[in-house]
Formats: sequence, structure tokens, C-alpha cells
Amino acid sequence: SGYQAQSDMDGFIVAWPDGIDNAWNIGPCCTESRDVKDLEFIRALVAEISQQGCVDPKRVYAAGFSMGGGLTYHLGCHAADIFAALAPAAFDLLEENIPACKPSRPIPIRSSRGTSDLIVPYNGGASRPPNGLDVTIHFLGAKGTFMKWSELNGCMGTPTLEGGCEWFKQCNGGVEVGLCTAQGGGHITGDAVTGWQFLKRFSLP
Repeated sequence: SGYQAQSDMDGFIVAWPDGIDNAWNIGPCCTESRDVKDLEFIRALVAEISQQGCVDPKRVYAAGFSMGGGLTYHLGCHAADIFAALAPAAFDLLEENIPACKPSRPIPIRSSRGTSDLIVPYNGGASRPPNGLDVTIHFLGAKGTFMKWSELNGCMGTPTLEGGCEWFKQCNGGVEVGLCTAQGGGHITGDAVTGWQFLKRFSLP
């Protein structure tokens, strides 16, 4: 993803958690069991690393690719109290998760997507999880996810175009919502350089 190189240059801590079944439990998917407590696991992980290292509790961030992007969105919905900003890639919100997505505060999000993604369709719709789990899920789509987060964050006005990304910058709590689209791009990780530049601008109130 490139975040290791960024951490080496800027001196921040990166954790690389592994999910059970090589997946994350984010509602209707993607672990085999719906009882896997990944939200609690991530909270515990942040707490343990904070005890072992020098961590600013107001500057903890999440970035994820593919199913990791799905977990990143899940953390935005359910752990905005400990994550200051998010940079998911190659995943979107699931329609099944929308009713329960109630962030405790406005949270900055910069999403990276490719228009030719064959695994997580850019335009959304019914799909199967990337790990082949036998269940049908429904992606909200890149634009739908972008607009939903603008709604959740109380953004106003219309999005502006800047550097290949669409942005809502008039949102509650001074947060921003961005969708960075790679035309013709596939299942892409996003750019860690610009992702980190975005993340580190924000801290918890």
C-alpha cells in the first residue's frame, strides 16, 4: 500500500492486523462466522499499542485496501470516537449496513476507487464478497458511498473537483469527505503519499 514507506519517512506507527478467515466481520460479510468480534479486536489493538508506544490518542487513523477498506468504513460507523480520519480504498459501504451506521461524530474520509474495478464494482449493486464467501451483498457504489458520508457528516453545497478528487469541504466539525477516482483503474490500493497527507491534517476534537 505504501504506508510502510510513509511511516519510515514521517516516523509514525503502523499496525497490520490480520482478520480471522483472512477477512473482517463487517455486518453481512465477510468472515464465515457472524460472531467474530472485529470491532472489539481493533479497539483492543489500539489500546495495547498505545500502552507500548508513544501514541497521540487524538491522532489515530485507519486506512485499508479491499476488505480492509470495508473494515475502515465499519470503523467510521462504529469507532469514530477513537479514529481521527479514514482513508479506505477499493471498497464501498454496504447497503445492508446503512441503517446501523451512526458515527458518534463527523469523521474525515478520503476514498480511493477505480472505475474498472471488477471485484468491487464502481457503480455498486449486488455482488459476492472478495474472499468468495457464499453470500450476496449490495455495494452502495463509489458515488453513493461518497454522498452517504457527506450526508452523515452534515456536508453542505456541491462537491468541488481538486487534483482528480471530488470534495465536500463544508461539513460539520470542519471535516472533509473526498472521493479520488482513477479512470480505468482496477482494484487499486490508492496513493499512500496523498492518503497520509490527508490523514495527518486531522485530529480528534
